[in-house]
Amino acid sequence: MKEWHPHFNPWLIAWVVTIATFMEVLDTSIANVALPHIAGNLAAGVDESTWILTSYLIANAIILPLNGLFSSIIGRKRYYMISVALFTVSSFLCGIAPNLQWLIIFRVLQGLGGGGLQPVSQAVLLDTFPAEMIGMAMAMYGVSVVTAPIIGPTLGGWITDHYSWRWIFFINIPVGFLSLFMTARVVEDPPYLEHKPMSSLKHDSIAIGVIAIGLASFQIMLDKGQRLDWFDSRAIVFLALLAGAGLLFTLIWEALQKEPVVEVHLLEESNFLLSNVLIFMVGFVLYGSTVLLPLMLQTLMGYSATLAGLVLSPGGIATMICMPVVGYLLGKVQARWLIAMGLAIMALSCEYMARFSLQVDYGTAMIARLIQSIAIAFLFVPINAAAYAFVPGPKRTQASGMINLSRNLGGGVGIAMCSTVLARYSQIHQSVLSAHLSASDPRYQAAMSKAVQQLHWKGMSLTQAPVVAQGILYKELVRQSTMLAYITDFRFMSAMCIGTILLVFFLKKGDMTRGNLPVH
Repeated sequence: MKEWHPHFNPWLIAWVVTIATFMEVLDTSIANVALPHIAGNLAAGVDESTWILTSYLIANAIILPLNGLFSSIIGRKRYYMISVALFTVSSFLCGIAPNLQWLIIFRVLQGLGGGGLQPVSQAVLLDTFPAEMIGMAMAMYGVSVVTAPIIGPTLGGWITDHYSWRWIFFINIPVGFLSLFMTARVVEDPPYLEHKPMSSLKHDSIAIGVIAIGLASFQIMLDKGQRLDWFDSRAIVFLALLAGAGLLFTLIWEALQKEPVVEVHLLEESNFLLSNVLIFMVGFVLYGSTVLLPLMLQTLMGYSATLAGLVLSPGGIATMICMPVVGYLLGKVQARWLIAMGLAIMALSCEYMARFSLQVDYGTAMIARLIQSIAIAFLFVPINAAAYAFVPGPKRTQASGMINLSRNLGGGVGIAMCSTVLARYSQIHQSVLSAHLSASDPRYQAAMSKAVQQLHWKGMSLTQAPVVAQGILYKELVRQSTMLAYITDFRFMSAMCIGTILLVFFLKKGDMTRGNLPVH
């Protein structure tokens, strides 16, 4: 068969499919800092407002493994354009939502539309570029997927502070229209893509339903686990059983089907399986630290949402600079060495964060994030290249959906586990430190005496000053114990990165002479 080539320049096609993907990934994090404003404006509680994030993530997770099915029925280009249109229209509806209930409904629609953008755009890039340029193509894709969550909190904070939270959704509209226009002009489906009849939807309805229930249960469990005290809650136990049963049923059911909705047989290929595990770990550390770092700066150091976001922003620039370099190196150096280097740098950055104190300055925090962002570039590009090295062309949309789902699930698990470690170890450290708040402890007595003197010099009576001083010291104890919990979290992520390095050496080498990706 004659090798297929697109009619337009591959870099133009890459730009077209990347712009909408960037906006979609941006939407996973841009609303985080705006939640208090949204809750206040729509007369809802802050706890209720978290469903704005959860509803989007649930819808996104459900649609990711189904992209291959919908692409094969509708056609990949047509499905991508429908996804862009749904994402754009639902963004407008989110912006005009009159109350929280409608906003959550529109966020579900937005998540369903957005879930079709990442895997399809990645599959388009894989089919558009020749094998020797896949590393650079993955670098361009990686810039959009990795930098968007980093920029999101900063942009969301700035828009919310200076305009209105509604504009975090309205900014998607012009990008969506531009993407639709350019996609219609330059993107095309290769002739070897699989095509299924519409009746496949009816035949696969059982699998689709089970996947939706299982993934939705898993996302809700992650989101609400810490608030409900995890497995001490019957609701969390029920959700965990539902998610586990859904996953097990899906694996068994799909393995027995001739034309499965989710190509679980792809996991039999060791490179693809290991790449899913590795990208899960990248999502775990990236999303976990992206939540922890600005939260620490705002709650313990008094940073504004915008300033905390600016700590992350230089890291996004570093990633954009490093990704093309890593894409070039991928054709020269074994992917396993690049991934191992990325994990080592990631571990170093987390250990650097674990040395923070309550006196950490802006520059130190920014450098720590900068180091981590360099690591992301060395991880994302070679892991994605290794994942597709032995995946046949017709299966790339399915494979892309699974890879993106693994990264998103890793992010969800990372945020949930880091939040739990933070809450639990704050209590543990507080309990340990509280033992020193005793009249028999000389350091406590010295601190109390100094605090009482300072309050007395400011005009407070000697009877009131000891009571206020005790409150000040206890508040400082809570800050110290919380800081120690953050350090525990960062050390935990560093240890995970070091442990994951062992998996890298089980990756196989690619063979470019057979048209595989440059993993060698």
